[in-house]
Amino acid sequence: MDLISIRRKYRNIRNIIIASFIMVLVFALIIMICQIFRLVKSEKIYVSYLKQYKKVLIDINVKNEQGVLEEERIRQERLPNLTEQGIANIENIYRSDTKRVFLTFDDGPSQTSTIPILDILKQENVKATFFLLGSRVELYPDIAKRAYDEGHYLASHGYSHIYSQIYASPQCVIDEYNKTLTSIRNAIGQPDYNPHLFRFPGGYTGGKYAEVKRQAATLLQQNAIAYVDWNALTSDAAGKTTTNEFIAELEKTVPKYNSVVVLMHDSAAKKNTVEALPTIIAYFRDRGFDFQNFYSVIK
Repeated sequence: MDLISIRRKYRNIRNIIIASFIMVLVFALIIMICQIFRLVKSEKIYVSYLKQYKKVLIDINVKNEQGVLEEERIRQERLPNLTEQGIANIENIYRSDTKRVFLTFDDGPSQTSTIPILDILKQENVKATFFLLGSRVELYPDIAKRAYDEGHYLASHGYSHIYSQIYASPQCVIDEYNKTLTSIRNAIGQPDYNPHLFRFPGGYTGGKYAEVKRQAATLLQQNAIAYVDWNALTSDAAGKTTTNEFIAELEKTVPKYNSVVVLMHDSAAKKNTVEALPTIIAYFRDRGFDFQNFYSVIK
């Protein structure tokens, strides 16, 4: 092989090597560019996901804050405040330009009566007022809390319901109110709850302890506590047992008033009151009464 052929051969080999290197370089460059595009795309996706994640967190925080604010608003609405207007409302509880009825239940809570009563009230979308005994609240705090959570008004009926104890002196009435108040607060988990409302066991008017009640009423007033009786009843605590008898008792008083406070009981033995309650609700609804509890009176 002559020198020219050898030189040509090596030149070709060199060109092949250079071409191969260039091809490898171009291929590597293409791969690098693809990787860069992939990284850029991944970064965009990451940034997009990060923005969405931040938005979700913000939305969750906003909803949580709104939820907390709403819970606090509802909590505040359920903390009665006895203002001058509230006192006037209590004094005029039996007078109204429009028809309204307050369903009230004394002597509970109990498992056999209060629970089905709450079920009926929930089904009928009616809010009631429960005058609770502190000793019973301590036995069934979960029932008291359910009544509170479902928007019913929890008031005091004293702690013992033993006349010789609660009416031993005017101060004993206040003491039983406060003891019941502690029981209610513990049951519902609201340490600043105060209904500012009391119902004397046996009613305020007359009886053996009339003078003690009169003096106790003054003490209650001095402690920002109102008291209320009733102007209609089913006589479920005085021997009446059937629904027809309950309605007949209501008929004796209800037609006289636009504003009606009905006395009933939810102690353990009041099965007949439970059975009659849907008919009692229908009785007032058919006559155009608006159902209220004492949240509309004591703001």
